[in-house]
Amino acid sequence: MSDSRKVLLVDDHELVRFGVKTMYSELMGYTVEWVEAGSLQEAIDSYASHGNIDAVLLDLNLADCKGLQGLRQFLQAYPKARVAVFSGTQDEFVIRQARALGAVGYVGKGAMMTQMKETLTALLFPNGVAEARGPAAPSSALFPRFPSSAMYDRVAELGPRHLEILELVLSGCTNQEISNSTNLSLGTVKNYVSSLLLALDVRSRSHLISLFR
Repeated sequence: MSDSRKVLLVDDHELVRFGVKTMYSELMGYTVEWVEAGSLQEAIDSYASHGNIDAVLLDLNLADCKGLQGLRQFLQAYPKARVAVFSGTQDEFVIRQARALGAVGYVGKGAMMTQMKETLTALLFPNGVAEARGPAAPSSALFPRFPSSAMYDRVAELGPRHLEILELVLSGCTNQEISNSTNLSLGTVKNYVSSLLLALDVRSRSHLISLFR
């Protein structure tokens, strides 16, 4: 087994990338080799060119993508990639939605160093490490813990397309704007929105939006 782990760090702030690389150059006795990208497209290209990348830390707000669209696009390009969201937001809906879309972890930029280290360790060593290296971090460290919520549990059960439509509805898009963005017909969008209201047991579009504010 190699004594190093390779991580693709995607963030458009050079200072943030420098700080993460400096603080976490080693974990559990393994050298961490950081590959940097400042945009989603650069990240997609870097993942292909470097090879053997063990994990990806992906910021949600980049110059060429906003919100969870970047996560969705990266996983469409590389479905088997271990991608963890790297973000300053602690919004429960965003975190749960990221997990439902396929993120394997959520690393908060504002987390304490010990907490971030634990999350990175769980991300890079999902199967643990040799005893001589020390105990592995629990898999529960990969995501913040939230109290059970029927609404968020229902969201977690939605499929990728429903999650995409939900995100656009919550951002204030009209059905026509959603149709233009997703290349779905207006009638199909209306059907998706209706099924969302039914699945989440809400009365109207405005009621749905109010639940996540």
